[in-house]
Amino acid sequence: MLKVMRNIDDRIVYALNTTVPTVSFTGKVDATHTCKQLYESMMDAHLTRDRAIKSCIAQTSEEVGQLREQRAKDSDNLALIKLLRKEQTKLKLMQSELNVEEVVNDRSLKVFSERCRIHYTPPKVK
Repeated sequence: MLKVMRNIDDRIVYALNTTVPTVSFTGKVDATHTCKQLYESMMDAHLTRDRAIKSCIAQTSEEVGQLREQRAKDSDNLALIKLLRKEQTKLKLMQSELNVEEVVNDRSLKVFSERCRIHYTPPKVK
């Protein structure tokens, strides 16, 4: 699901090459408008992915908490211990996905600013 959601970031260079004009074609396309639209769609995608990842982390954290409580009551249940480890591994993967997301976002913003810096300056992020 994240792979599909990262399409805009994976294709940022192509999108910029096809929508932002070079110096010789500057008058034929409204680069400011194009860059603004691309920036807004990129930010929407980043926010959507961030929310999805954090939602999954919260849900899995809750599941891990419940499994820990069950394990405290029944520490000899091997199936429960196995399930707890599986959920803990899933939680760690999701948390590392936040780091991946940060790298993807930084890369996309860097490419965007390199190509659009003279046409559009995004608002400062709080």
